[in-house]
Amino acid sequence: MDIPVLKTHAQTVVSLGLKNLKGVIDIKSRKKFHNADPVKNLHYWVAKLADPMPPMLTILDGIYTTERGPAFDGRVRRSNILVASRDVLSADMVGAKVLGYEPSEIPHLVHAAQNRNRLPDLADIEVVGEKIEAVASHHKYTFPYNKDETLPLPMEKMGIKGLSYRKYDATICTYCSAINGVVLSAIARAWKGQPWDDVEVLTGKSMQPTPGKRKTILFGKCMYQLHKNNPDIREMIAIKGCPPQPKSIIRPSIRQE
Repeated sequence: MDIPVLKTHAQTVVSLGLKNLKGVIDIKSRKKFHNADPVKNLHYWVAKLADPMPPMLTILDGIYTTERGPAFDGRVRRSNILVASRDVLSADMVGAKVLGYEPSEIPHLVHAAQNRNRLPDLADIEVVGEKIEAVASHHKYTFPYNKDETLPLPMEKMGIKGLSYRKYDATICTYCSAINGVVLSAIARAWKGQPWDDVEVLTGKSMQPTPGKRKTILFGKCMYQLHKNNPDIREMIAIKGCPPQPKSIIRPSIRQE
């Protein structure tokens, strides 16, 4: 039985029956899901999670639905919805509609449908009970950033200057992502009105440094290994670890040109 919360997700748009199965694989494999391959990426692998498994009852628990869930910066709604099916893909496509998205908008559902010779829609699904239109409501999935995606919108509205903290992508894994949110909160709380010294923060596995920045923070082992010898970095501040520990964030390793 597969019983996920009916929720949206910042990287996969929705996190339902298929995405919930990521919890049955080991941590090393979960990290590999968030790779920099443009084809066999997070969406590609999430779509395959149910392939080796027997048919299972999937129940999407929408008694409380969640926007951008499930971390502390998500938003919970009382929705009183349950979606159930013996076919995990069918449950997820209905769940996506309930959350306000077409299945064709969800990359891993598109992959999963192709793997099963189906279309990413509800054409072959019989929905009984409440009509989807009667219970659906749009749930946001992404965190708002400024126009050039170099700073979370709330931090830009605070007037924070001298800092480029680029929007996350699908290559940042669950473990760095959790700490990343805490770091962003700490930066917002530390802001006293004085601009930072032209600092750029890179996360995940694929971001590239901007030439000319005075300081470049490499967040996590993957970023450090990718850019530890990058000539475009003037002063490197490496936050090592997989994921980084709080002590390494407070006292990072610094390399100057």
